[in-house]
Amino acid sequence: MNNIVLFEPEIPQNTGNIMRTCVATNTKLHLIKPLGFVLDDAHLKRSGVNYIDKLDYEVYENFSEFKKKNPGIYYYFTRYGKKPHTSFDYSNKNNDHLYFIFGKESTGIPKAILKEDLDHCMRIPMTSNVRALNVSNSVAIVIYEVLRQQNYNDLLRIEPHKGADYLEK
Repeated sequence: MNNIVLFEPEIPQNTGNIMRTCVATNTKLHLIKPLGFVLDDAHLKRSGVNYIDKLDYEVYENFSEFKKKNPGIYYYFTRYGKKPHTSFDYSNKNNDHLYFIFGKESTGIPKAILKEDLDHCMRIPMTSNVRALNVSNSVAIVIYEVLRQQNYNDLLRIEPHKGADYLEK
């Protein structure tokens, strides 16, 4: 099972975009407090989350609680990582729980957490002209690479509402 983990997210619009991506990809979302916003229907609707009823998510008081409840393989995304996100095998032949952890927008994942598992710290390659990509863009890039390696699991390959032959009509 694929899981996106947001460590202390600060910007509701980013989290809203990530929630939509998680619904679109059948990915569970884990939110680690403190959150930089209120997690209620009114705030989420303003962040563009129309699919909250279809979202599988859980909120944790801190990283320790998250780790206790979620055994599996952890991957950390940080601008300090030395391996590209494409350098890992996410095919998940063993059916492990895979956790893709992204830090808060202002400071990322604390160094103390990253140092515990340097082999699983990675970055999305980019130029030196920017410090980092937007976290919601990063999540989308990563989860679709994971899904590509897993042959997109049970995701639809055709548009379900207008039909497979819409362009041909």
